[in-house]
Amino acid sequence: MAYLDLDVTLTEQQRQLKAEVHKFSVEVLRPAALALDKMPPEKVVEKGSLYWQAMAKMYENGYHTATLLGHPGSLAQDPVALHILWEELAYGSVGFAVALGVSFFCATVAQTVGNPKLIDKFYTPFVNCKDASIMSCWGATEPDHGSDNLMIGTDIYHNKNITQQCKAVKKGSDWVINGQKAAWVSNGPVATNIMLSVNLVPEMGLAGGGSCMLDLNQPGVSRGRPLDKLGQRELPQGEIFFDNVVCPGDQMIMDQTAYEIVGEMTLAHANMGMGAFFTGLAQACYDLALQYTKERVQGGRRLCEHAWIQARLFDMFSTVETCRAFSRSVMVYNIKTFPPSPQHSIASKVYCTNSALKVATEAVQLFGGLGLSKELPIEKLFRDARAGLIEDGTNDALSIVGGNMLVR
Repeated sequence: MAYLDLDVTLTEQQRQLKAEVHKFSVEVLRPAALALDKMPPEKVVEKGSLYWQAMAKMYENGYHTATLLGHPGSLAQDPVALHILWEELAYGSVGFAVALGVSFFCATVAQTVGNPKLIDKFYTPFVNCKDASIMSCWGATEPDHGSDNLMIGTDIYHNKNITQQCKAVKKGSDWVINGQKAAWVSNGPVATNIMLSVNLVPEMGLAGGGSCMLDLNQPGVSRGRPLDKLGQRELPQGEIFFDNVVCPGDQMIMDQTAYEIVGEMTLAHANMGMGAFFTGLAQACYDLALQYTKERVQGGRRLCEHAWIQARLFDMFSTVETCRAFSRSVMVYNIKTFPPSPQHSIASKVYCTNSALKVATEAVQLFGGLGLSKELPIEKLFRDARAGLIEDGTNDALSIVGGNMLVR
């Protein structure tokens, strides 16, 4: 292991998990991510590509069932182990970690709802899948609505003149859905099902939403081209269109009466995962920089022997350790406590993504000219880190939401 974990309470099983996932992440995910980074997005999602091979290996290892209660290998009741899994997967590739984190949305919700029909349709096939051919995406962002969809409790969220573009209208016992989700839907180009946010009551604004689970292979669903983007290019993202798509009544699992409350809990669990992901990315950037400064000679001695380099490395080291302590504490609390604390999850996401970019920036600087070269992985990790300040809610918008929660 490249670094020391300060948690003296870690069990032997947790330490073994850490070592195994770290090894897998470095040997499988990072090489695949670096290769996919150089490909056009259409090539990334082609059947048989390195993307599918790496995803399939995560499924084979059972990582896709990590949050599912009662399933063999589940870490759902061991938040420290779950944090270790997310952190170590992101150490090799934050893009692959996010893709896996989104993949189980519908299975998790189906299990939580407990409806046998939903379990048969969305849970059982997923847990039995070994080749990543079944996965979810989360359809929240829209062409005119991004982070405002997450600004729960604010005036924007309750403005009756601002509603989701994707709408569901009741027709008999079913719902008919029309609209579009934007190009930022993670797993959008490859997912087989979706946890979809829709508007049910326009006069309630964004708060008048609902959530449903849909099969993306049914009539009326179409997709745009995979998004060509700055970083995390191993995470396919793309727009999805809905043209009179029928949603059975039992698949509309939440209406406007619970939308805002459940939205806060969703935000709490999604953002705490982001904190773990970007702790792993920050650790990777620091480790690469430390290794390089021990090898590179400048001014007649190794970089690491210069006092000012040591001071910069120490600041990076301290930042990473703070990310780990904070994000792990948030995950432990939110998994073991009901209701979870969304403001702490938001703080974890904002702090850890900001910190990952800070550490990645310092790492690029320490590499000097080579830090700008695509021959080394650090410039990719820098781009991956920059994306973190925008994905899963921009840090600017999330800070407003978190601040609003503090003064309610």
